[in-house]
Amino acid sequence: MNPRPFWVSQILDAWEKRPIVWLSGVRRVGKTTLARMLPEITYLNCDLPSVCRMLADPEAFFGSLATGSRIVLDEVHRLDEPSRVLKVAADAYPGLRVLATGSSTLAATRKFRDSLTGRKVPLYLAPVLWRECLDGFGVADLDRRLLHGGLPEPLLAPARDPAYSAEWLDSFYARDIQELFAIRNRSGFMRLLRLVLRQSGGLLVYSSLAKLSGVSRVTVMSHVEALCVARAAFLLPPFHGGGRRELTRRPKCYAFDTGFVAFERGWERIREDDRGILWEHLVLDALRASVGEHALHYWRDKSGREVDFVVARAGGRVDAIECKIAPDRFDASSLAVFRSAYPEGANYVVSPAVPTPYQRRHGELVVTHCNGATFPWSGA
Repeated sequence: MNPRPFWVSQILDAWEKRPIVWLSGVRRVGKTTLARMLPEITYLNCDLPSVCRMLADPEAFFGSLATGSRIVLDEVHRLDEPSRVLKVAADAYPGLRVLATGSSTLAATRKFRDSLTGRKVPLYLAPVLWRECLDGFGVADLDRRLLHGGLPEPLLAPARDPAYSAEWLDSFYARDIQELFAIRNRSGFMRLLRLVLRQSGGLLVYSSLAKLSGVSRVTVMSHVEALCVARAAFLLPPFHGGGRRELTRRPKCYAFDTGFVAFERGWERIREDDRGILWEHLVLDALRASVGEHALHYWRDKSGREVDFVVARAGGRVDAIECKIAPDRFDASSLAVFRSAYPEGANYVVSPAVPTPYQRRHGELVVTHCNGATFPWSGA
């Protein structure tokens, strides 16, 4: 069992704030394995009928536990009334700590009639982070991580298996999409999903996706929303502050894993030109894990100048992050235009080729160069 101390720490820290941690992430990303790594926990698999019967009377069950117990409710949405069970745990047993897991967010199923506001901390489990690869996960080859992806099973497999990706996509539709969202047009949905994988990292254009997938624009919008709720896609909104030449509406759409992007694009090896966009995915995963999703944006103006990621801070500060495989190829011109409009904040270039963080001046800009294993903005 490969250790994942970063995520264990995230869960333990979240329990200090709220009694319930909602751990979401795509199928086979390692939620169950991670849950079993937690110290002194009682693990319950809600897929089992015996567990469902046990939790039919949550008051009796939670009352039988010792004060301060930690419990994992894996696949909690399988219960008949999952929100009731979690609400009873949080409200009636304040010393109890619960980790509830599911492939999707709370909004994914009609069984959740209560959003558990004020009682939970949502936590998205990303595919294996690059910092984890370099810190005990046993994979320190960047091209391997990019090509195999970050789901633990294919990442650790001795050879890449395209059949795994195809089987995963079939299972994802059957278990997460059809079951939770009642989407019956499998062929149209799968065409759209494959387009999202192939175009990952680009601007989201609903009309173009509708034309290429053969479904209506309204249906595309509904399906993309389902992909986001099921954690298979992430929409990165543009950052704007009122400038007339900034993009203000169209998000960028990222698929959940580099291995599936490579699979759908038909890549059997990582070429020089492939690394840039896939590295961008890894940096985004790290930012979602360390900063959170709501503060993340990208910036682009109508002349095509762009900053890969922007992190909104309190007091009008914004951090700018550029992703580069080769740090010496960094061109600061777009960043300079961005900083002319938003001068307050830190600047970063993130590259796997930087062993130790350092600062460098690019014109009037001071830029911190760092790698994907150390993040100066983490926890700020």
